[in-house]
Amino acid sequence: MSHTSSVTNFLQPHNSCNARGVRPATAAGTYTSRVTTRRGRPTRTEAQELDRRVREAAVEAFLESGYAATSMDAIARAAGITRKTLYARYPDKRTAFLDVIPWALSGIADDDSFTMTDTDDLEADLIAFGRLAIARATHPRNVKLKRIAMTEAAQFPEFAVAADSMTWAPRQRVLADLLRRHAARGRIEVDDAELTAEHFLTLVESVPARLADFGIFRTEAQQDRHLRSAIRLFLLGTTPR
Repeated sequence: MSHTSSVTNFLQPHNSCNARGVRPATAAGTYTSRVTTRRGRPTRTEAQELDRRVREAAVEAFLESGYAATSMDAIARAAGITRKTLYARYPDKRTAFLDVIPWALSGIADDDSFTMTDTDDLEADLIAFGRLAIARATHPRNVKLKRIAMTEAAQFPEFAVAADSMTWAPRQRVLADLLRRHAARGRIEVDDAELTAEHFLTLVESVPARLADFGIFRTEAQQDRHLRSAIRLFLLGTTPR
């Protein structure tokens, strides 16, 4: 709410503005100063932006220092908000961790990122999908997220389930849909598309992702050789005889 306040100053009864912009309003010795407008409730867009900023700041704080060494004060400073504002959102650090890490993990496998072009060449489709999947699974930030999830899973049992489903389920659904379409055309035999997609992801992602967990990243040529070999093996098991 916008308002002005009268500031009485008996020591400087003159008619010109002082260094703070205080100017005379009525009788000699009485001054008024313009006060910053107090804003009302934030708009939905502003609230969403604040929510994103706080979550990102918390994620980065946890990734940099680990769960045990991260404090609520550190998160508030990183987000540029007061402790009161942070505690209004999260009553404690555990609550913050349980919210922001699954939120960050959900971004690892955004459905839109795995939207595929369905062609008549299943092998080419699988190569394109596999390259994207490996790149996402071995991205340094995503590796850090999965690492902290595994490190803290023992004391966050409810979080362990979310970590697995959020990093794998979306791309598994996209791949399963692709496999169903090719099965309908008679190009492959698939009884359970979800389970078959899981086997494909295990063949393609598991070793590169596990190596990345230990800081080992293969060259592009090595990744491509691994991917093509996995796809050949997968097609041998699904192509009609």
